Amino acid sequence: MNTPPLIEMMQRLIATPSVSSVNPQWDQSNGPVVELLDQWCRDLGFKTELLPVSGHAEKFNLVATLGKGPEGLVLSGHTDTVPFDEALWQTPPFRLVERDHRLYGLGTSDMKGFFAIALTAVARMGLSPGQLRQPLVLLATADEESTMCGAQALVDRGRQLGRHALIGEPTGLRPVRMHKGIAMEAIRLTGHAGHSSDPRLGNNALEGMQALMGELLTWRAEWQARYRNPAFAVEMPTLNLGHIHGGDNPNRICGECEIQFDLRPLPGMALDDLRAELDARLRPIATTRGLKYERTPLFTGIPAMETPADAAIIKSVEHLSGHPAEAVAFGTEGPYLNAIGLQTVVLGPGDIDQAHQPDEYLPLDRIDPMLDLLQRLIREYCT
Repeated sequence: MNTPPLIEMMQRLIATPSVSSVNPQWDQSNGPVVELLDQWCRDLGFKTELLPVSGHAEKFNLVATLGKGPEGLVLSGHTDTVPFDEALWQTPPFRLVERDHRLYGLGTSDMKGFFAIALTAVARMGLSPGQLRQPLVLLATADEESTMCGAQALVDRGRQLGRHALIGEPTGLRPVRMHKGIAMEAIRLTGHAGHSSDPRLGNNALEGMQALMGELLTWRAEWQARYRNPAFAVEMPTLNLGHIHGGDNPNRICGECEIQFDLRPLPGMALDDLRAELDARLRPIATTRGLKYERTPLFTGIPAMETPADAAIIKSVEHLSGHPAEAVAFGTEGPYLNAIGLQTVVLGPGDIDQAHQPDEYLPLDRIDPMLDLLQRLIREYCT
């Protein structure tokens, strides 16, 4: 049995909501999307596995495999989209609309459209397991836009999928081999409230936070003097103080204060090491002042990614695309795939400027070049 035509697959994927969000009001299952992909993959002869994501109800990964062997090619993408404000859209988010040589709809660029293109590439090649010297794997994950729980579940399982991977995130058909990591942290200091007329009646958490902020900025300056990577547009790691709240009234000593910030480390800077270094520098300042110190990650964080420049998949895609591999500011599932033994390149037909925007679209003239690139990769690594 054949899969539907490319545009029909894309229509059905876009029409199937799969928003992921840390806000339960928005969060949805990706089950209906992976069921569509599962059926189309089985129609093409793939052996499929629908894997529930532990601890996340109604969230699933799909692993579809054609052929056997240890060194296969993985074509990977996430099945979820971000939340949206329909009032800002000129076209319905869940309906594929063709206009001005573009395909509009939520997920066209980021990144349901990639699945329709990848499956069409396989269908047009007419592959069977017996034709493959190494396997072809289609990987579809859950919740990349929110918790990364789908990719993390693959790491937790230690699942071996192949040797070479392409993630079809929107890169404008330009290969990416590096991106920064991201962590978002909250630090809360708890002191003791009291009447502002006598400072001896309390312990001011806001004053303690001023000292911690100074240390954070000192730490940032040390970082930026020590770490540089000219491949990035912003070549140093960054720390942004994004939100602060403390106290409740001008005439009360501030009893609690919280600051929230993000860290964007370069490849080679591990998130757990950075968090440990944070605590080692900040906790003693709080303790000296008699303040309770608590640091809480606002989400688990995304590691930085770096695939070696001489990796086979990087060299292949540079040759096929005509562009050298780049570094980008946004995060992907690449570091998770690298952690399970793959060498990963990020390349897709969409544009990152379209991701997470009203009237998201995929240019029609990107489809054929992406089809051609995928078919040539499949021939190189699988047949």
